[in-house]
Amino acid sequence: MDSLLLFFEEMPIWMRLLWVVGVLGVFWILEGYYALVKINYKKWKHAGVNFTFLLFTMLINVGFGALTLGVFYWIETAQFGLLHLVDWPVWIELILSLLVLDFIAQYGVHYLLHKVKWMWRLHIIHHSDTKVDVTTGTRHHPLDFVIRETFALFAVLLMGMPIAFYLIYRILSVFFTYFTHANINLGKIDKYISYVFVTPNMHKFHHHWEMPWTDTNFGNMFSFWDRIFGTFVYDDTKKIRYGLDLVDDSTDEDIMYQLKIPFNKAVKTKG
Repeated sequence: MDSLLLFFEEMPIWMRLLWVVGVLGVFWILEGYYALVKINYKKWKHAGVNFTFLLFTMLINVGFGALTLGVFYWIETAQFGLLHLVDWPVWIELILSLLVLDFIAQYGVHYLLHKVKWMWRLHIIHHSDTKVDVTTGTRHHPLDFVIRETFALFAVLLMGMPIAFYLIYRILSVFFTYFTHANINLGKIDKYISYVFVTPNMHKFHHHWEMPWTDTNFGNMFSFWDRIFGTFVYDDTKKIRYGLDLVDDSTDEDIMYQLKIPFNKAVKTKG
């Protein structure tokens, strides 16, 4: 176990980037053979728009990376966090940390991004994509990303976890983000997997263009948060229409328009 943690702790940046590109690339290829929805669109143009949003978040991540390292240094020095109050086996502490991160930095913040009006306005950009595929997982307003990262740091501080735990979480989170947004059809196995993990079909209901499905299936890795809190939905995927009823579909690839949505009073919000 120690050697595994050391591997993640010392994982070079190029290897993390390779993981991101590799996972995205694999699901990109699978979409061509096992598509859930036959979408008539310019795939590379659509990807270019979403990768632009990814570029913004990567630039922000440079700053957050420095902040994150400082947080881990302080945790180690001050012996701060819940894990410093117990002496459990490493694998139990790792699983507990992953659960807390997934709940706070994924389900919890995602729920708030839908329920708090000013946060929702930032999150609209992610839902305005009318052609949901693997690249949609990279589509976030920069301020949306900042909020998510802030919640992740809160979870790190709360647990007082080592950096290796956090990096394992990030690696898993990247996989599930691309997996659940990918336009792939797993057949009947999708529903069985969804009893524990978030699946492509399950997350597509979250990208339905109108309520109430828009406000369901907030999880990223584990689906039981949605089941526990009554936000789980699983139905016929043929009923799904992508996009958002609050935004003109024709603007989904207009990058400047999308970036301005949170501050555009002409764009109505729900509730």
